[in-house]
Amino acid sequence: MKKILVFGSLNIDIVYSLEHIVRPGETLLSSNIEKNAGGKGLNQACALAKTGLDVYMAGCVGEDGDMLLETLSSFGVDVSNVKRVKTPTGNAIIQRSGDGQNSIILFAGANRVIEKSMVDSVLSSFSQGDIIVLQNEINGLDEIIRGAKDKGMYVVFNPAPFDSSVFTLPLEKVDLLVVNEIEGAGVAGKSEDASYIEILDAILEKYPKNEVIMTCGKNGSYWQKGKNRIFEKALTVEAVDTTAAGDTYIGYFIASKELGYDTKKAMECATLASSVTVTRKGAAGSVPEGREVFSC
Repeated sequence: MKKILVFGSLNIDIVYSLEHIVRPGETLLSSNIEKNAGGKGLNQACALAKTGLDVYMAGCVGEDGDMLLETLSSFGVDVSNVKRVKTPTGNAIIQRSGDGQNSIILFAGANRVIEKSMVDSVLSSFSQGDIIVLQNEINGLDEIIRGAKDKGMYVVFNPAPFDSSVFTLPLEKVDLLVVNEIEGAGVAGKSEDASYIEILDAILEKYPKNEVIMTCGKNGSYWQKGKNRIFEKALTVEAVDTTAAGDTYIGYFIASKELGYDTKKAMECATLASSVTVTRKGAAGSVPEGREVFSC
């Protein structure tokens, strides 16, 4: 069986429940505060593991990272490649509004102290045909992408959060590029006002060999490879927390493909899974189990 390596971020999420996202100069009283395991890497690893796949997590945590390792292990993720460092664990300060939207401030912490020797050590345990899933919350991505591709691994990259550093990476070596509409506009070099089709066309022009998924929230999702393009509409649900929705989509799309589903069916399952996630509060804990999804 293929092994799936998520080489990515692990964060402690501090979530404040508010009537609305705080505006500049405004002070609001939070109705609740929660401390959860998070980070896009951890969330994606948990989503993949909940489908029943063989998932390995690599990354760094500080001495305060026990909760994150315990969360991963509880879902069956192998954490032997997670390294303890002296730098504090990454943190996310999340504002969650009454309508389920969120605003996030990240402190990278241990996520940005990955050394090349660690990259080499981790990748030595994986081989051709295995899958690696990456995000833009860690350092060392250039070495990781090149090293994984040299081994014949299938490279999935979610350039979130998007910034100009993405263009320093060998994106042509990425097999599956997963973006939301904001990240897609950034990769495409388009304004956020551009239409989804304009964004997808521009990505295709820049990276003609990449398989691409663009998630667009309530406006559905798109898949494209070359001139082939598929649209999947979103499901209408009452959202209470959109945290980890995109991470859930990524995890369930990959898992569905590994289970032999065609692309359209994989998008349906990923859409269903993410629609369940947004009806629950939290990050990794809000991701549905495979049995809740694969009856779709």
